[in-house]
Amino acid sequence: MSNADTVIAALRSGYDDLAEVVEKLSDAELTGPSGAAEWDISQVLSHLGSGAEIMTSTVRAAFDGNPALGGDYNQSVWDRWNAMSPKERADGFVEKNETLIALFESLDATQREELRIELGYLPEPADVATVGRMRLNEFALHSWDVRAGLDEKATVAPEAVVELLEGPNNLIGWISKPAALNGSFSVIQVTTSEPASELTLHLNDPVSIDNAPADNADGTLTLPAEAWLRLLAGRLRPQYTPEGIQTTGAASLDTLRQVFAGY
Repeated sequence: MSNADTVIAALRSGYDDLAEVVEKLSDAELTGPSGAAEWDISQVLSHLGSGAEIMTSTVRAAFDGNPALGGDYNQSVWDRWNAMSPKERADGFVEKNETLIALFESLDATQREELRIELGYLPEPADVATVGRMRLNEFALHSWDVRAGLDEKATVAPEAVVELLEGPNNLIGWISKPAALNGSFSVIQVTTSEPASELTLHLNDPVSIDNAPADNADGTLTLPAEAWLRLLAGRLRPQYTPEGIQTTGAASLDTLRQVFAGY
């Protein structure tokens, strides 16, 4: 399968699993804390639902050869979702994400390869695999937010981990906070399991990652791949950290949590 195929399949699997959870949530659970520090579960679902609605219009615009609707439309969607009750957000999440994934699934092989989608915040239109992977990153991590509110031992879906671990790391310099390094710089060898991979983390300004082993590392970090992805997204606070993570030398979980404090 192409990259677009596997990304869309991971989106479908993740959605089906989370929708089953969401449909069973009580009002109390919907307004309970999530893994996102400042949002309850219904607010996470609002974010995923409004994002799905906006992306659906964006993909359809590209498919029809029209420009994306842009800022005023996006704001109107967010305002409407912000005004919903927790139950309306949950129901809307189920509906709008099904619509988006069904739209991705409806694209034929040629469209999955050749369609270019204007997102507005990238320098040029992106292909379906790139846009789908960006949505998968958003969906997988916020799906974890929902699950972590119900179970602190929740993990990111394996299908998403495989796709996201192999994806580009060109946003790391934008989402990281090198000021937390206080002027110190180091190279960290990162080794993940499930799936196995070796990466090099450059704690510099800007922070960067190479999808290859380090030649001369100042420290090592060994952890499950899903925990690595959560660390980069600011979702590896102590209560959500699995046992068995190992660090040596200049690698420090406390420092890394500050560098990757969330976005």
